Amino acid sequence: MNILLAEDDDRLGELIVHMLKKKGNYHVDWVTNGKNAYDQALQSHYDVVILDWMMPIQSGLDVCKSLREVKYTGAILMLTAKDAVHDRVQGLDAGADDYLVKPFEFEELLARIRALSRRNYAPIMEEKVEIQGLELNRTNYTVKREEIEVQLTPREFQLLDLLVKNKGRVLTREVILDRVWGYYTNVSDKTIDATVKLIRKKLELFNQQELIISIRGVGYKIEG
Repeated sequence: MNILLAEDDDRLGELIVHMLKKKGNYHVDWVTNGKNAYDQALQSHYDVVILDWMMPIQSGLDVCKSLREVKYTGAILMLTAKDAVHDRVQGLDAGADDYLVKPFEFEELLARIRALSRRNYAPIMEEKVEIQGLELNRTNYTVKREEIEVQLTPREFQLLDLLVKNKGRVLTREVILDRVWGYYTNVSDKTIDATVKLIRKKLELFNQQELIISIRGVGYKIEG
């Protein structure tokens, strides 16, 4: 399960990240201000976005409102020390799906995350997507054009699909590492570069080895 945590309290943030990762089936991205929370929520898919009410630059309440204004449909859980009824109403009216008052028990946080994820707010991705004349099949991890089809490994396909979802945008190696391998792995930049090289080699069948563009010293991108 992918979770975005926006919490500026370092101690609480570290604890939540540690406890979720300890459960084994949670991938957590942690940001500490409202602007980064807003940008990150729109950049990637999350099963649940957890917003602290009081944050620097932009409050969790304002982030929630802004996300709903641009038709963000993901699940949002608000964390706050405000426990008055009118505060809860304000948070829910801003577009939050649930509301948890600090201090809270971690098991209750987990239960609320599970409940929100069961509602399945995630948009359904198309099984097939086209990019520059190529058809990517997310079910069997293949790339095809006309009668020619090439099989990618799950990791290769995940990297290529990530670039396609963000076409026109440069993705740093750090972002690719986080999304494809997970930030806390021992994978190095060399592994990312080697995987891109393998994908390019397979795309030579379509004369599309230049589909993935290298941005020196930064990362990679695919043009739309």
